[in-house]
Amino acid sequence: MSLPLPAGEYRAYLFDCDGTIVDSMPLHYLAWQQALAEWGCEFPEDLFYAWGGRPVAGIIVDLNERHGLAMPVATVADRREELYRQFLPKLTAVPEVLEHIIGSHRRVPFAVVSGSTRDSVTASLGALGLLDKFDVLVCAGDYARAKPDPEAFLRAAELLGVAPQDCLVFEDTDMGIQAATAAGMASVRVPQPRMR
Repeated sequence: MSLPLPAGEYRAYLFDCDGTIVDSMPLHYLAWQQALAEWGCEFPEDLFYAWGGRPVAGIIVDLNERHGLAMPVATVADRREELYRQFLPKLTAVPEVLEHIIGSHRRVPFAVVSGSTRDSVTASLGALGLLDKFDVLVCAGDYARAKPDPEAFLRAAELLGVAPQDCLVFEDTDMGIQAATAAGMASVRVPQPRMR
């Protein structure tokens, strides 16, 4: 199935990574479940998808508050990342987005704008042989305010040297679409796997 783009001439494409370029959300959820089970913490699947796009550390802090726990943020984040990397051989690309990456590569510059760490993003893209297609990576730690704040998208546009209104964003979450809109960018919604 093809992913239709909004009308217009765009000078850069900005892609979220997890759930947009890579069909990694089910694998991330498995990693979360296993890492949190070690601390007796539950993370319902609907909440996981609702919180899509948020940085890992913020999710752990909120789960601690929600469940009255004191999980060490860095320890749980590292364990979740370790488990996710074990699943990388099962990772696949989102076909509708891959089609646009292959078709438009070298015609317009590409950036990844992600709430995941740089290590996680490079591991995912590297596993699929896509890392060299992207000119810029803006990941957790490269900005102060996460989506739905537009900061990360604006940073990517600045690094690419393209005006925000000339960028097209590919996103799979409400928070990502809100961030793109707040940045003054057009966007295309990538359906989540369960809705494709």
